[in-house]
Amino acid sequence: MKIEDSIGLYGDIKLPDQAVDTPAFVILMDEVQHNLEKTIKAIGGVQRLIPHVKTHRAPWLVNYQIQHGVSAFKAATPREVEMVLDAGAPEVVWAYPTATPANIGRVMDAAKQHPHAKVVGLIDSAAGLAEWKNQLSRSPLLNVRLRVDLDPGMGRTGAPMSDAALELARSINEMERFDGWHLYDGHIKDPDRDIRIAKVAEIRDKVRGLVAAGLRETGCGDLIAGGSYSFELWPADEAARVSPGSWIFSSWEHQADLPHLGWQVGAYVLSSVVSAHDGTVTLDAGSKAISPDMPMPTRFVGGGVKIVAMKEEHSVVESHTLKVGDLVALVPRHACTTAYLYDKALVRTQSGEWQIRPQLGNER
Repeated sequence: MKIEDSIGLYGDIKLPDQAVDTPAFVILMDEVQHNLEKTIKAIGGVQRLIPHVKTHRAPWLVNYQIQHGVSAFKAATPREVEMVLDAGAPEVVWAYPTATPANIGRVMDAAKQHPHAKVVGLIDSAAGLAEWKNQLSRSPLLNVRLRVDLDPGMGRTGAPMSDAALELARSINEMERFDGWHLYDGHIKDPDRDIRIAKVAEIRDKVRGLVAAGLRETGCGDLIAGGSYSFELWPADEAARVSPGSWIFSSWEHQADLPHLGWQVGAYVLSSVVSAHDGTVTLDAGSKAISPDMPMPTRFVGGGVKIVAMKEEHSVVESHTLKVGDLVALVPRHACTTAYLYDKALVRTQSGEWQIRPQLGNER
């Protein structure tokens, strides 16, 4: 689907009814609630949901999900781990295998400050295991557990699905800290759902024997799997929990590729037209404001515009209708990297009020 064809999928996006500094990150709580309900329905119950917080990085959204039955979260950075625990989560999985002593030490400190919460680290190498073992020997926290991270073919992190992964599980089990397996298949992003189903099935075939062997040797066969494009395709008897990421806000990419999930746009960047020319206008939202990791022509959609150029503080777009002073709701292609650019959001509550609320922004 072309970008311009997907614009009509968004419906009527609510704009603020008050003066707002732009560019601004806007969150719509009616749509967030809708997306939570659709996501829970897609997986057969809230007990299976272990959402990733990297999309929103907002403590109040963690608390909101806890109030709606979510009991565990995934985090990417030490700061996110701290945020989740401070928000009252019973469990957090630090889904970022590393052997860096300072980072592991920081997560250990967070676990120490929250002794009633379960804090889980990921292991995909002997070096990572050695550093966790070293720090746990000095501070044997009872609430810290470890999982083996598996590479399903993405080639980013994870141990190979072979005896190497099983050996890591054995070593962790000897420490009496083995919590199971973790698998992120984020490379599966085919718009065709049948293709996604087939690719997930291939991974399931590979991991099934490994998990079964781990269960026999350690007594634990728990698996956390899936991402935003695959979470609903993992059956509960193989992956007890699944971890979609940017479902909470969706994005224009998800609106185009995953319409069957029924997600709605729950966040956007509000931008102002600051200059007009012959067939183009200039917006005050550039690469420092929206989806900086995406190819320039596809970083956002909104207002029926086509992106011509982007710099740090501005975007030039084709338009014959927008005029100086107009506000435009820009729906990012990638919600995660967009939210990361803002330390506060303008939130439309479910009562219809507009409130400024904090989020981590680029804190790590």
